[in-house]
Amino acid sequence: MGKEENIITITVIDREDQEHSIDAPTDMNFNVMEICKASELPVEGTCGGMALCASCHCYILSEHDLGQPSEDEEDMLDQAFFVEENSRLSCQIKISDAIDGLKVKLAPVD
Repeated sequence: MGKEENIITITVIDREDQEHSIDAPTDMNFNVMEICKASELPVEGTCGGMALCASCHCYILSEHDLGQPSEDEEDMLDQAFFVEENSRLSCQIKISDAIDGLKVKLAPVD
């Protein structure tokens, strides 16, 4: 059997360096943070995905073109700890066919 339509796979490395392969639907308007939470990974998402906190901070490890962060996302990353060049807020990464195979690592918490 082939891969289901409207399902992509992303890889999330948790804070203990454990790798999780997660199937995510592309037709439900989810973001990476919501998929992590649904998979019971330790992503807080305190603001509910509004780019008003940085509790879903992650590092992009794959070569996907995610576009530029919004001004709100950049403002939150400016206030986050452990920010790197590849830092993004997972709540701002929409689940779509374009990110099939995305690999992220959860950023450490203070």
